Amino acid sequence: MARNNIFRTKTVEQSIADTDEPRSKLRKVLGAWDLTVFGVAVVIGTGVFTLAASTAGNMAGPAVSVSYLLAAAACGLAALCYAEFASTVPVAGSAYTFSYVVFGESIAWILGWDLILEFALAAAVVSKGWSTYLQQSVDLVTGAHLPTSLNLAGVHVDWPAVLLVAVLTTMLALGTKLSSRVNQVITAIKITVVLLVIVVGISHIDPANYSPFIPPSATPDAGNSGSNQSLFSLVFGGQTSTYGIFGVLAAGSLLCFAFIGFDMVATAAEETRNPQRDMPRGILAALAIVTVLYISVSLVVTGMRPYTALKSKPDGTKATMATAFEDLGVHWAATVIAIGALVGLTTVTIVTLLGQTRVLFAMSRDGLMPRQLSVTGSRGTPVRATVLVGVVVAAIAGLSPADKLEEMVNIGTLSAFVLVSIGVIVLRRTRPNLPRGFRTPLVPLVPILAALACLWLMFNLSVLTWVRFLVWMVIGGVVYFAYGMRHSVLGKRQRAADSATAGAQPAAEAGAEPAAGAADTPVRG
Repeated sequence: MARNNIFRTKTVEQSIADTDEPRSKLRKVLGAWDLTVFGVAVVIGTGVFTLAASTAGNMAGPAVSVSYLLAAAACGLAALCYAEFASTVPVAGSAYTFSYVVFGESIAWILGWDLILEFALAAAVVSKGWSTYLQQSVDLVTGAHLPTSLNLAGVHVDWPAVLLVAVLTTMLALGTKLSSRVNQVITAIKITVVLLVIVVGISHIDPANYSPFIPPSATPDAGNSGSNQSLFSLVFGGQTSTYGIFGVLAAGSLLCFAFIGFDMVATAAEETRNPQRDMPRGILAALAIVTVLYISVSLVVTGMRPYTALKSKPDGTKATMATAFEDLGVHWAATVIAIGALVGLTTVTIVTLLGQTRVLFAMSRDGLMPRQLSVTGSRGTPVRATVLVGVVVAAIAGLSPADKLEEMVNIGTLSAFVLVSIGVIVLRRTRPNLPRGFRTPLVPLVPILAALACLWLMFNLSVLTWVRFLVWMVIGGVVYFAYGMRHSVLGKRQRAADSATAGAQPAAEAGAEPAAGAADTPVRG
């Protein structure tokens, strides 16, 4: 009888064997240095140039450095689990692929569906930020005003965001190695700018600005209470998650957006020459570098200006690192920061688009998305999937306002972290002798702590974010049962095996008795 088991799993061996299919084979061109650069490239961007100042002003005060540390701790624990999986199952798709091996197809689908949304929104948000910094850079350097909105038949299009996505999509379609080389150059410029900001900013620190380190909770109003406050503060009786302890905790959840990137490194596992050795090195090195830079920048920014001066303006304009320097009259530094942010957000967009494309590629190769999207071109890249992702992201970035999307990105990523952390424990028990290039230390303690830390951060996101997330998951469930389950490659293999077994049954009954245990042998997908 044909099986439609929604929890059917792929073996690790089958997942790796699928990477050799000629029509959907990726080129192995990346090393540990490329992966580290990819990680640093996508992580250092919005988290440094925008979130440090705005989160201090609107949520945590000077204690934003503690919020960064909390987010880094949770992501660091999850990174240890990602490193083991990426070195054990070096296949494109990151958490989606890992979940398919451990939890089964339906859970993998939900996670893949989730990652599609999160990466697309992240790429669109960063592209919109790039457009804003382009306008600022032109204004600071030339004094001229560059309009970024183009009116086409009554529709306002953010043309710089669309242009950026179009150029980077073309680059990714031409080859991952080309993208890596561009990333290395731009990332070097970006880190130089960040280090310059830290060195210059130290001389403008006023210790009085660190007091109070944790500001008292703000008076609740329509903007920081109810559905807009964190679920944690709502459940435990807090009236608001602006400042105070609840504000520091909520800021830690928001700042996970700043660390998103090391998980995207895992999506490139299939294109890595020696994934067992290089994936753990790339993931952990990238996370260590950005954690030091983030905490340093947050201490400098909150020491330069009182946290009250970093609040968002009534029109919604957020404070940035450039804002802090400009308020102090250090205009040259503000100009350098604006240009550095412009350069930095370019690399963030490159790697976010790469991660989105590789997840879609992996799902289409498994038949859960149209199989045509997994076909690779002469350069060994999934051109069709890349172009589709580019078109969708360009449409979102060009036509949609992009505020308040950071939390939507965070909740999806944190849910992926939870499943990957639990998956390490499960795979250790079910396949204890499986070769692992990297082993997470202190299992099961570290994975349990990682899962609990990420769940706690999810609990500190807003109520409205949880509602939107659940709605998107319900839509994904409908799509899976309507399309993915029926077109699953693994499902077709199992149904074919069932048919062959059923056809052989009469002959077996007419002949000799089958060997003991043969009928109970599971069919591997």
